[in-house]
Amino acid sequence: MSYAKNYVWILIALAIMALSANVAQAGTDSHRTADGKLKVLYHIDSSDIGTVKYAMALINKHIEAEGGLDKIDMKVVVHGPALMLFDREKVDPGLKAKLKIVLDKGVKPEMCQVSMKIFKRPLDQLTPGFEPTAHPVAVKRIADLQEQGYLYIKP
Repeated sequence: MSYAKNYVWILIALAIMALSANVAQAGTDSHRTADGKLKVLYHIDSSDIGTVKYAMALINKHIEAEGGLDKIDMKVVVHGPALMLFDREKVDPGLKAKLKIVLDKGVKPEMCQVSMKIFKRPLDQLTPGFEPTAHPVAVKRIADLQEQGYLYIKP
C-alpha cells in the first residue's frame, strides 16, 4: 500500500514538473517577437507630474538595460488625465526633456484618441512625438497588446 501511494505521488510530481516546464517555456516565447525582441508595454495615465517623469525615466533606463531599442519592442500608451501633462503650451520642461530622450531613442508613444476628444486636445496641441493609439480606446489597445504577449508595466 505504501509503495502504491509513493508511486502515485511521484507520478503527480513528475506531471506537475512537466506542465510547469511547458508553461514556463510558452510564457517566455510569448513575450518575444519573432526576431527575439522583448515585448514591453508601458501604461501611463497619472495626472501626477512626478509619476509621469518617473515613467519616462524608467522607459529610458529599460531601453538601456536591454541594450538598445533594437533589442526591445517598446509600446507606450498614454491616456486619461496624463494627457494634460503633455499640453504643448503647459508641459513641464523636465517632462519635455525626458520625453525627448525617449523619442530620440526611437520610441513612438501613443496618445488615446478618446482622451484627446474628451480633453479637447488634438495631437497638434500636444508635445510633438505622439501618435494616435492604434485603437481609439486606450484600454482596448492595452488589452490587445497584453493579449499579444507584451509585458505590462504601470509606473
